[in-house]
Amino acid sequence: MKRILIAACAMAILLSGAAMAAEDTVAGKCMTCHKEKSPGLYNQWYKSEHAKHNVTCLNCHQAADGDADGFMHEGALIATLVTPKDCGKCHEKEAQQVNDSYHAHAGEILDSIDAYLAHAAGGTPVAIAGCESCHGSKVKIDPNSPNKLDSMSWPNSGIGRINPDGSKGACTACHTRHAFSVKQARQPEACSKCHLGPDHPQKEIFEASKHGNAYYTHKDEMNLDSDRWVVGVDYYEAPTCATCHMSATPKQAVTHDVGQRISWTLRPPISVTKEDWETKRANMKDVCVNCHGASFVDGHYAQFDGVVNLYNEKFAKPGLALYKKAKELKLGEGTANFSNKYEWIWWEIWHHEGRRARHGAAMMGPDYTWWHGIYEVSQHFYFKYIPELRKFHNAELDKMIDEVLADPYHNWLNRPTADIKADIKSGKMAEMYNGMYQVNTK
Repeated sequence: MKRILIAACAMAILLSGAAMAAEDTVAGKCMTCHKEKSPGLYNQWYKSEHAKHNVTCLNCHQAADGDADGFMHEGALIATLVTPKDCGKCHEKEAQQVNDSYHAHAGEILDSIDAYLAHAAGGTPVAIAGCESCHGSKVKIDPNSPNKLDSMSWPNSGIGRINPDGSKGACTACHTRHAFSVKQARQPEACSKCHLGPDHPQKEIFEASKHGNAYYTHKDEMNLDSDRWVVGVDYYEAPTCATCHMSATPKQAVTHDVGQRISWTLRPPISVTKEDWETKRANMKDVCVNCHGASFVDGHYAQFDGVVNLYNEKFAKPGLALYKKAKELKLGEGTANFSNKYEWIWWEIWHHEGRRARHGAAMMGPDYTWWHGIYEVSQHFYFKYIPELRKFHNAELDKMIDEVLADPYHNWLNRPTADIKADIKSGKMAEMYNGMYQVNTK
């Protein structure tokens, strides 16, 4: 019996060895061919951590029988698309964190008003090359394509890409193939493909902030290619996006769930606190105190909350109520969304200017908080939005506008300048906003 078991084990080892040898032969064939036909791709891989740990093309691209995007190529069943489900075979914790994050749901914008506007006012080609390039496409199968992927949905490395295997996201959105460099992913440029522009200029705000100034001054001292990268320990000159939202502190491990340190949702017309916001704020404060004193951090958050509450109470809530009333009354000539001028004005107030103000306050970018933010919100609220709504001469809507403008936040419009300046100098004006320097969860 013992001899039979030994023989069986030996046979299993031989078969396993043969299978591994065959797999190595196929992988070697991949590398030999790609070294000649796509040397840039090959060299990216060759210098990567994957290559150092014998992770080959086949380890990532090998498909299983029944995979919708699998196809035979040079004797191997492979898939062009590598999904978080594939990466999760080795990086299980990271893949799960991505799946639980807001990033993984970014592709859901495909069914939102944002995508509607791109398709309707622009056209489908710009929605594909623009919106879906950041948010992610719904990758479709084309049986007539050489790689079985539909060219209208591939190539795509959108952060919330919806993959044929049911997984969401694209690891290559941050870890660019085929180097998959940690050093690259730790730098703000990794995020700036998507987090920039008129509606969410995090890249520009970072560059204009003292954080950005310190980073670009001390970039060579940041130990960006270090295996361990703990703020305050392995580097301390400046933070990057990854520092604040993902990377390790002496008390927190690395996370690929970018929402674990964000307490406000700054995306919608009216900002709301996130679920379990106190814990998430404490997580971010833990990052901050490695370079700042606790009172500094508390002061920053009080000022940030003040701007968010100011935007919410003074402009967003009344502005949204007026917008809903105009839509309820079916005011305007066009029937489709965005077929009336007031809809565009309101959209830019909250989607562009209001977001810039809120993100500017969050990231210590004063120019974006005021000149690119609340300055434009207030100018367009008073002298574009309200006048456009007044053009309808609708009694119900006009009554609502009158009530809004009678609020102490807005009645400065009809007061003498000297009286307003006196209120500012005496501190009376500031008293009106005292209650805004704390989180209001209502």
